[in-house]
Amino acid sequence: MRALPRRLSAAAVFAFAAGAALAQQGPDAPPPVVVVASATAERMAETITVPGSVVSRSDSEVAAEVSGVVDWVAEIGAPVEAGGTIARVGGELLEIEAKRAEASVKRLEARVAYLDEEVARQEELSRKGTASRQKLDQARSERDMARQDLAEARLVLERARYDLAHAEVKAPFPGRVVARLIEPGEFLNRGGAVARIVDVEALEVTAQIPIASVAQLKEGDRVTVEGPGGEVVGAIVRALVPVGDQVSRSAELRAALDSGSWLVGMAVKVATPTAPPRDVIAVPRDAILLRAEGSAVFRIGADDVAELVPVRAGLTTGELVAVEGGLAPGDRVVVRGGETLQPGQKVQIQAQTGPNAAVPAGAG
Repeated sequence: MRALPRRLSAAAVFAFAAGAALAQQGPDAPPPVVVVASATAERMAETITVPGSVVSRSDSEVAAEVSGVVDWVAEIGAPVEAGGTIARVGGELLEIEAKRAEASVKRLEARVAYLDEEVARQEELSRKGTASRQKLDQARSERDMARQDLAEARLVLERARYDLAHAEVKAPFPGRVVARLIEPGEFLNRGGAVARIVDVEALEVTAQIPIASVAQLKEGDRVTVEGPGGEVVGAIVRALVPVGDQVSRSAELRAALDSGSWLVGMAVKVATPTAPPRDVIAVPRDAILLRAEGSAVFRIGADDVAELVPVRAGLTTGELVAVEGGLAPGDRVVVRGGETLQPGQKVQIQAQTGPNAAVPAGAG
């Protein structure tokens, strides 16, 4: 028996091994069940992966606008709506201040009314020549100062009523209480923080990306984000901060996640392009068969017969992998059931899926 050449091409090795395995199968064996997807034409680019974090677009330590003893603070974890009460300051002293300001306004209104009459009387006497000009000027001056005092008192009353109305601290946006920064019974100064509120629905990823990546991205582009456990999602670039760090030569990326996808503070990995995109043929990641001889995919022809096609895997985007080989857009490739499949076998197609579609149970 003539010996095989020392080195064979990947295609020849695949064909030789597959033919030997196929010869061992019985002629009456049922066709294997597979799930297929279509190879697609995509635009992909070289990427770099950088660490990032999940943050909320709205994360605030909400401050009080009044001083006083705290009566109540929302519990940690409590959901709040925009405008919902998260803390309450005792309003007794605030009510007293408002009543005192109101009394001061009434007193000054009475004084202004008296001085208005006094000015009118002095003007009448001056016209008759029975009052000096000096007394008229003095009456007008006292009236004008009283009017200013009244205007100031009204402002004090307005502020007292404002404080009374803001004895309840409101949430500026919807979210959850994640920390109580003061407890009931403690005295709160004006401007003091009462609770931390985080909007757990409006999430985004922040990451420091290389300057080379900034040149390849713009607002509205999609980037790939990988979370703990390998879950991969897409995120829309919301902002690229146009200031680079002089030490790390990086700039901040902000990309919006779907509502409620992950938790605030979670560590993630962000893949960003470092070169312009190029046109490639892509298949789902599950279609790639990794063997000692190299990478390959099973292509299903029009007669539902499997053909093993050697490929060279390249760029990845989410669940798609760019491949170089004998594939064309629209070719059907096996994504489930290809582990034991052999070239030349006729298959039964259970379903056809998109690159990221769910695979029916029972295939493969």
